[in-house]
Amino acid sequence: MDEEIFKALPQLLLPWYARSARDLPWRRDREPYHIWLSEIMLQQTRVEAVKSYYARFLTALPDIQALAAADQETVNKLWEGLGYYSRARNLRRAAKEIVERYQGKFPADFTAIRALPGIGDYTAGAIGSIAFELPTPAVDGNVLRLVSRVTASCVCVDDAKVKSEVRNALASVYPAGACGRFTQSLMELGATVCIPNGTPDCAACPLRTICRAMAQGVQLQLPVRREKRARRQEIKTVLILDCDGSIALQKRPPHGLLAGLWQLPEAPGTLSPSQALTLLESWGVKPQDILKQVEKNHIFTHVEWNMTGIYFRCAQKTPQFTWATPEELERVYSVPTAYRQFLTERTI
Repeated sequence: MDEEIFKALPQLLLPWYARSARDLPWRRDREPYHIWLSEIMLQQTRVEAVKSYYARFLTALPDIQALAAADQETVNKLWEGLGYYSRARNLRRAAKEIVERYQGKFPADFTAIRALPGIGDYTAGAIGSIAFELPTPAVDGNVLRLVSRVTASCVCVDDAKVKSEVRNALASVYPAGACGRFTQSLMELGATVCIPNGTPDCAACPLRTICRAMAQGVQLQLPVRREKRARRQEIKTVLILDCDGSIALQKRPPHGLLAGLWQLPEAPGTLSPSQALTLLESWGVKPQDILKQVEKNHIFTHVEWNMTGIYFRCAQKTPQFTWATPEELERVYSVPTAYRQFLTERTI
């Protein structure tokens, strides 16, 4: 790692950040709960999408004690649509641990923060530096891309050793009294200027005078990443069962993808309407009409669901399902986007 380049980062980034930082709700104070919540929400999620969720979550659960006391269904419903629901489960688990072990006060030690459920090196570094002014870097894809370009490094940033080296190099130059602002300046530059999918705005970059990739004209060739594996494809038939305006739901298993959330009944493979009708009858469901059929898909990180949705009107609410009214679907039951997209299609 080039020591001179790293030493120059704070003096170049901090004045730029003071002028250019976006006004984001979670930057308006240094309350650890707010910073923690925002960092968890921002994982794999765009800033604009997070803003409304962040505000709604804090209105319902304004502090760590409220989060710890909430049931998981409430937390899941507040999280509905954000995806990666393990984040919501770990938030609640960590809140309960903070209440039990630290009397509800967020720990100010990096090791203790890192040990909380759902918190890795990046999130612990962000909380430590922004909330507590610790010299703890938050190294994610944005920061690795920025460092790769400014140093013109051709090493693969997916290597854990490389991430560790970048973290150590940054920690050595963290400015006392400005640790939080330095962390956020790195985040901001990677999110708004030294962007991933597109041409970086080198003319507006505060690091342009020291950036080796810019000098060599290789910005778009960096960083070096491993080739991604193709997503696994899964085919399924989703059954949308309507009885007097209520929709049949069932709980997903407690482990695995979308664990513990509510789903629409489904079957593997692509069923024809007549095959789906036979399956429902074998379940004891009494469908009256086949209403329509639609095709949907949903992409997760490592798997893609290709789904056929078949809509039925049913004669009675059979007990193996939970039947939710439109109001309950809105207020009570957390149905992931993969399934909820069939409900927005509903024209029964």
